[in-house]
Order: sequence, then C-alpha cells, then structure tokens
Amino acid sequence: MRCIFKDNIPLVQHVLQIIIRKPDLRITSIVTQADMKRLAGARSICLDAYGTDAAGKKYDLEIQRASKGAGVHRARYHVGVIDVENLDAGQQFEELPDVYVIFITEHDIFGEGKAFYPIERVNMVTGKLFDDGEHILYVNGDYRGDDEIGRLMHDFACANPDEMYNKDIADVTRYYKEVQEGVNVMCQAMDNIREQGRQQGIEQARLEAVKRIMESLALTPEQAMDVLKIPEEERKTYYSRLK
Repeated sequence: MRCIFKDNIPLVQHVLQIIIRKPDLRITSIVTQADMKRLAGARSICLDAYGTDAAGKKYDLEIQRASKGAGVHRARYHVGVIDVENLDAGQQFEELPDVYVIFITEHDIFGEGKAFYPIERVNMVTGKLFDDGEHILYVNGDYRGDDEIGRLMHDFACANPDEMYNKDIADVTRYYKEVQEGVNVMCQAMDNIREQGRQQGIEQARLEAVKRIMESLALTPEQAMDVLKIPEEERKTYYSRLK
C-alpha cells in the first residue's frame, strides 16, 4: 500500500473522500513513509501516508494487518506527534490544524460489524463534541457491504487486479506486480521493510537487555548502556523508553 500511495495524490484523495465521506475533499500534498522525529529523545513514528488538504488539515492514513499495531494508545500518540510537528515557537494553539488519524485494519477489531468506527472527544456533562480538531477513525477491512467503502475494502484485500472494482487501484497494482520496473521498486520496498524490522528488533532486544541489567545490578540507564557498549549517538533512542 505504501508503494500504491507513493506520489499518487489523486488515489489518496479518492480513498480519503470515501473514508471521510467528503466528496469535495481536495488533497494538495502526500508523503509516504513520513518520519516524525521533531522531539529529541522521543519515540519517532513513520506514517504510511501523510497528506494535507486545501484547508491545511492533516491526514495520517495507516494500513495495519495486525490488530495490535492499531491500538488506541498508538492512535493517541500519532495525533500528539503530528500536533508537535505542526506548531512552531510563537504560534498560537488555535493555529493547530485539524488532524485525522485513520487506521484501516485487516479485521474488525471492535467486533461490531460496522464499516467505520469514528472516535471523537465529547464533553461528558453537556454531551456536545469537544471540537478540538482531533479525529480518529478506524476502518474495518473485513467489511464487504454493497457500497463504496465495501468495494474499497475488497480492493485493498484483493491480490488480482482483474478482480478489483477501482480502476486506479487496479492499474497501479498491476504496475507493481506485472511491469518489471514496478516489480523492481516493490522488491526494493520489501527489502527496506525487512531491514526496518531488523533494526526495530535490534532496538527492542537492546532495550530489554538494558532493563534487565538495570534491575539485576541496580544500575542507572547510563551505566547499563556502558555495560552493553551502546554507542553514545544511539542512546537517545532508549532514554525516553526507560522512564
């Protein structure tokens, strides 16, 4: 999906128009695999597709096969990181853009059989929306209703371009599966994903080792990382996760 969305504003716009249910939505820019690393020492995230519309609103579109990758705390963190990315020193809080964090999950993680699960903050006394510009939306990848979202979810799960409803998705899928240039791009993307997973595995293993050493030897994080000989330039990755 990262490859399919890459540099394809019309396709991302079409998908968001269906999911947000705003047919007049106009996307002006899109970045795939957008790295958010503004706060030193904080955990970074890589957004599958990060778009901006004509009104300056931000859209984070995430495709998640594993349900645990779309947890509620992750959704909250994505909104927070995007907020930090979009407010500079001296700006007013009211200048924060509206943010839409959208998880398309392979299965119905809420188990209610609905196509959409919109999450909004509500004033519990008045019953009115808090209206702070934060919008979280879960889309059920299992949904197959006879409507636009049902057909879109079918296409997302379909391996054969000839069986897809949406011509744009079919055409770009066919390019990455059948045209040699596209196949090469897809292979490189898969290699990058495997390497990213390997690096994340190394980081997680190191983090667990640091924790064990701290607990068993009553050491500080700095001392534990000294024991493991973790390079100084890599340590900031772990400090915030050890608090």
